[in-house]
Amino acid sequence: MTIGSTDARPPAETTDHDQVPAGDRGSWARWRWPRHEWTLAVLGGLLLAVVLTWPTMRHPASTVPGDIGDPTLQAWQMAWGGHALLSNPSGLWHSNTFFPERYTFAYSDTLLGYAPAGMLGSGFEAALVRYNVLYVLLHALAFVGAYALARQLGAGRLGGAVAGVAWAFAPWRLAHAGHLNILSSGGIALCLAMLARGHGWSLRHGYRPERRRPGWALAGWIVAAWQVSLGFGIGLPLVYFLLAAVLVGAGGYGWSWWRRGQRPEFGRRLLVADLAGGAVFGAVTLLLGLVYLRVVDLNPQAERTLAWTEMFSPPAIGFLTAPADSWLWGERHAAAREQLSWPPEMALLPGLTVLALAVAGLFVSVYPARRRVVVGLGVLGTVLLGLGSTLGGDGDPGYLTLSKHLPGWDALRTPGRMMHWTSLLLALLAAGAVTVFATAVRSWSVRGWPRHLAPVALLVPLVLVGIEGVNRTAHPVVPPPPAAMRTATEPMLVLPAGGVGDLVFMLWTTDGFPRVTNGLAGFEPVTQAQTKAATAAFPDAGSVAYLRGIGVRSVVALPGWTTGTPWEGIAARPVEGLGITREEIDGVLVYHL
Repeated sequence: MTIGSTDARPPAETTDHDQVPAGDRGSWARWRWPRHEWTLAVLGGLLLAVVLTWPTMRHPASTVPGDIGDPTLQAWQMAWGGHALLSNPSGLWHSNTFFPERYTFAYSDTLLGYAPAGMLGSGFEAALVRYNVLYVLLHALAFVGAYALARQLGAGRLGGAVAGVAWAFAPWRLAHAGHLNILSSGGIALCLAMLARGHGWSLRHGYRPERRRPGWALAGWIVAAWQVSLGFGIGLPLVYFLLAAVLVGAGGYGWSWWRRGQRPEFGRRLLVADLAGGAVFGAVTLLLGLVYLRVVDLNPQAERTLAWTEMFSPPAIGFLTAPADSWLWGERHAAAREQLSWPPEMALLPGLTVLALAVAGLFVSVYPARRRVVVGLGVLGTVLLGLGSTLGGDGDPGYLTLSKHLPGWDALRTPGRMMHWTSLLLALLAAGAVTVFATAVRSWSVRGWPRHLAPVALLVPLVLVGIEGVNRTAHPVVPPPPAAMRTATEPMLVLPAGGVGDLVFMLWTTDGFPRVTNGLAGFEPVTQAQTKAATAAFPDAGSVAYLRGIGVRSVVALPGWTTGTPWEGIAARPVEGLGITREEIDGVLVYHL
């Protein structure tokens, strides 16, 4: 049985395979897989991802979606992860940036789960191509994950497709076109689908012991661990959800045992799979958590205060407001976005179509009434959490309660990202309603409805959720690294230092990974602040002495980038008497210390 199958085939039913002559069955089987549901789901997800993220793949070696800020950081992260694992695994956490600091790879969500992709290719262009390919693939994975979850929980194929599109290409995601770590949530839905499959559970039929599959349960835990390895920004809520699910499941098992006086079926193999998979999941979570705790120990200023959460908490109107990058709603919601203090984190529209279908799904669905009510309450609960401090004036009880009491939750400064869970639950409710709709349409066609209208009617909800996912995201060209970077001796300082430019400089270092003092994260290391202050007048005696003292051997200055910075006019500053040399390469200055 595959994920999502809801009923066993009657024993007397024959298949096309049974009618094929025995000698031809091998050939028939070879040609069956292209038509298999999951082959079509994966291929459909890939096609949708390419189309709905276009023009990402038009110039993948020179442009990135969104802006040249976070995407350049994340392209560097994936490249560094692959490079470190291939060349020096023990030095993974001590990256080539923020020199001379340590544990610098963990200054933000690391996307460590993508490190295997970082082993493919090298250099600046490879980093950009890798980023853009994964940007497309993560949308495909989100579609497949939501499709698999909806199918496993009891929805039909059309319902699963609607759920996949509604979640993977929801309008609110367009605000995060430059945040690969936030968009990378496909593993959430996929691991839940696998775990539900492994435990023989669905919304439609409840627990069916005969459907247990220990292998699927083990795979679900491993996928969950991989999801957490991409970063705690999205992974930590999954950790707490799975912990709560285990506690609720164990409690329900004990209650059933006590009420019936008989131990419910579970199975030793499934228990072993859960223990092994849970151990892997727990180990990954714990080890990554210890690394981040080490970063906070070394950099106390990295600890987030609740003021950050209060600043990014969206008003209620944000849940009905689309980001500017939405082709359908962007301009239409411009006035509403003006009421948001930080639209990139507060424009949270999950899609009007999925909202309407989810409301319908509360009343008409293939899921039993009490279970869809529970899902509806889940939607309400995640919306209330997503309001952050705007709930009741202070968010306590609410999101800030979790920030005060759950370990690590205080680092999740953006409550609106609970929309991952809100939109997934909405998609599941919508899938239940669409499944009923699809069944009704087929019955109408049998009863004399024009046959050619049935496919059109079935496509309407899918097309509507798809249209809401069409983007108008900018794809700026990323400046290529100057030739001067290859002539400078590491460790080096690139000027102007500080700001978004440092993210571009980090990406430039993918050509060989020279050590640089530059870098940008959610906090500023003490040594970096000292370096910027000490080198504001570079080149002068004080700055040269300071840089030599921390081990920097060269400085690369880009005069065209220095306007409005302390290094404006650096080309006119003399170097005589400082004991250093300067050369110019294609308008870029290289100082050898």
